[in-house]
Amino acid sequence: MRQAARPIAGLKVAQFVSSIVDWVVLLAILVLLVVIHEFGHFVVARRAGVKVHEFGIGFPPRARILHRGSETLYTLNWLPIGGFVRLEGEEGDSTDPRAFVSKPLATRVVILLAGVVMNLLLAAMLMSTIALVGDPSAAIHIEALPASADGLPSPAQLAGLVVGDTIVALDGTPGAWFDGPDAQLKGLRLRAGQTVRLTVRHQDGSVSEVSATLNDQAAIDAGKGALGIKFSLSAGEPIARDAIAALGVGARRTAEACTLILGAVRDLIADITHPQVAGPIGIVAAVGTVRGEPPVFLLYLMALLSANLAIVNALPLPPLDGGRVAVALIKRVSGGRLSVSAERATYFVGFALLMAFLVYISIFDIARAAAATP
Repeated sequence: MRQAARPIAGLKVAQFVSSIVDWVVLLAILVLLVVIHEFGHFVVARRAGVKVHEFGIGFPPRARILHRGSETLYTLNWLPIGGFVRLEGEEGDSTDPRAFVSKPLATRVVILLAGVVMNLLLAAMLMSTIALVGDPSAAIHIEALPASADGLPSPAQLAGLVVGDTIVALDGTPGAWFDGPDAQLKGLRLRAGQTVRLTVRHQDGSVSEVSATLNDQAAIDAGKGALGIKFSLSAGEPIARDAIAALGVGARRTAEACTLILGAVRDLIADITHPQVAGPIGIVAAVGTVRGEPPVFLLYLMALLSANLAIVNALPLPPLDGGRVAVALIKRVSGGRLSVSAERATYFVGFALLMAFLVYISIFDIARAAAATP
């Protein structure tokens, strides 16, 4: 019994250490994303002539002063959960002509949304870099060629495909893993009943092209599939692109990520009692999933998180950037009847609700993790 217990105890220790590493990696990513976000506020505020008292990495208490500028203090703080920029008069209680509150509304809105723009640019840059140097293709590995109920050969058998072959391109075009591992499958289904050209890598490493006439839509709907195979999906060789094409792919994937995030927010509002979004614990699980993969997968997750941070911060909810923009617009419409104390209370309540929401989401993360544990 004792000998059996030792491997189990060792496994639990390994899992604990792996979980700690996942948290450290996630915190490092979030700090980087938030610092870049805050750097956007910092640069635009300085360009607009707003006095910046402090640019902090992490949250107080302060660990050390990294640099003392002419008017800005650059600090490293003990809580590694982001960063901040402290502007003169950002809470509306300054008469300094260089205060944030003293600037025109349009200028304040641009400063507030600069962080969102920085995160979107970072997401696009990461997506473009992946598309240029390491975008893995999506390969379809043939696991079996099941016999059909009517005894007729499947399209794959008629094309001469065998178990162990891997389809790496459709009509000469490889599918990208980050466009969806099943992108090639969708492409096959869209060509129902047509003859397509498949690039196939065989078990001996050789590559050939074969023609296959796919099942029609009725057969696909009946569960026979386009080729009549059992398969698995895997990430294949990187796809070669030039810089211009990579920029286009990066911009498209960033826009698609933002659309998916907005869709998730819509679904969350529609069914708050069964949230399908991931909180911190769910994101840690995602980090653990990709950490053992090639570095490009972690870069892709970082790009998704950057886009996520941008969209979430743009929402009109205090104390997020979009919420601060909304408060500024309300103050303009109301003629400034919203007092400084009321504004601060709004941000405090908003922050408290945001923290409570993160706890609420984390409960569902834990439940999903427990359900997935064998």
